[in-house]
Amino acid sequence: MKIALVHDYLTQRGGAERVFELLCKRYPNADIFTSLYDRERTIDLGDRTVYTSFLQKIPKASKYFRLLAPLYFPAFRALDLQDYDLIISSCSSFAKAVRKAPQAKHICFCHNVTRFLWDTQTYLREYADYKLFAPVIEPIFDILRQVDLNYAQEPDIYIANSHTVAKRIQKHYGKPAIVINYPINTNQFVFSESKENFYLASARLLGYKRIDIIVEAFNWLGWPIYILGDGPERENLESIALENIKFLGHVTDAERSQLMAKACSVIVAALEDYGLVPVEANASGTPVIAYGAGGVLDTQIPGKTGVFFHKQTPDALQAALLEAQKISWDYHKIRNHAVSQFSETAFFSKVDRAIAEFI
Repeated sequence: MKIALVHDYLTQRGGAERVFELLCKRYPNADIFTSLYDRERTIDLGDRTVYTSFLQKIPKASKYFRLLAPLYFPAFRALDLQDYDLIISSCSSFAKAVRKAPQAKHICFCHNVTRFLWDTQTYLREYADYKLFAPVIEPIFDILRQVDLNYAQEPDIYIANSHTVAKRIQKHYGKPAIVINYPINTNQFVFSESKENFYLASARLLGYKRIDIIVEAFNWLGWPIYILGDGPERENLESIALENIKFLGHVTDAERSQLMAKACSVIVAALEDYGLVPVEANASGTPVIAYGAGGVLDTQIPGKTGVFFHKQTPDALQAALLEAQKISWDYHKIRNHAVSQFSETAFFSKVDRAIAEFI
């Protein structure tokens, strides 16, 4: 069986890309397709060939990839996948649009519906010019929503990473989805029951990640926190942060795993579709303090692996932080929860079963 693996774009290293990396390792003989590929900024694919779209020829396309939104659907439609028996797409937006041969099967690992189209106000919060140009942009988005809906009918089966995403797929695309929580590579995370006096946040610095809530809360508390990641919001966030808040930008995987293991807690303020960071924290034996909606409802046990706050406000986060300090955490049980429920072995056992039943 000839297999093609397809991902939206390989220009960064986020949760979706980490899942795609696992799929690439699982299917070492599969061919890899994407719209844009920047070897230096994304997952390690070794010496495997990555087939790209015509967008790869545009100068600096990988740097300004978000500006090319109207071009992605035609780019994926232009990819030649007619010789493949099974197409496995990893998709937050566009990869689901690929063409397949009539006899082929297409399984879509859907990280979310196309968020900038179906949750525009939240997703584009960090782009100040959006409101200014909204009268021009919105008619274009209306067209793109219909195109997105049409191409969403291409996959034969959807696999959603959480019940939250499954509901969105049904609501916007009218398609049922199998829920299989995405895994982490538990071997990449070190365990420590000796926590140090700092907190941690790890996210792309985008508006919808709500790092501003974390900054405001820790400004008031004065507690030390490290913030990992980069993005368009960094300059603004740094300008309002006090000295107890340190922005470390991109760090190596080894450095990140050490910080995960030593932190008192890992903070997640966003409404995450699924969210690998909370699971990664748990695999390090570290509890999570998270906004109690979305994917964390699939992965966290309140009072056992983390604490939820139910309003995206600094006050609500502060209350959760104070509550977490009162809990005697069992770091071994936190680690065991992640390893047993969200390991690669557990994940691919479910995936193999779903594919076998489908094919």
